Amino acid sequence: MVIAILVIVSVADFGLAALLINVSGFLFGAGPESMHGGSLAAVAYTAMVIACILAPVAGFIFKYRGKSGLGLLVAFLPLLAGLVALIIPAPY
Repeated sequence: MVIAILVIVSVADFGLAALLINVSGFLFGAGPESMHGGSLAAVAYTAMVIACILAPVAGFIFKYRGKSGLGLLVAFLPLLAGLVALIIPAPY
């Protein structure tokens, strides 16, 4: 059962990473429709993409070492961070 949940969460994490990569041009691009995001925002954005890719891997590693609960928690962290980011109001 834990493996099925980890697989579903992995698909969601990879989907979130794909979404972040696809919309990055609107935040950090050079075009007129870009928000021209700063370097700190780019570092945070890159860290989120890396976390979306590495969290499911770490979740499976924890699961196979006998720590299923910790593995599920680690795999869910990028999704929870994405939900928290949606709660923060826009600065304009």
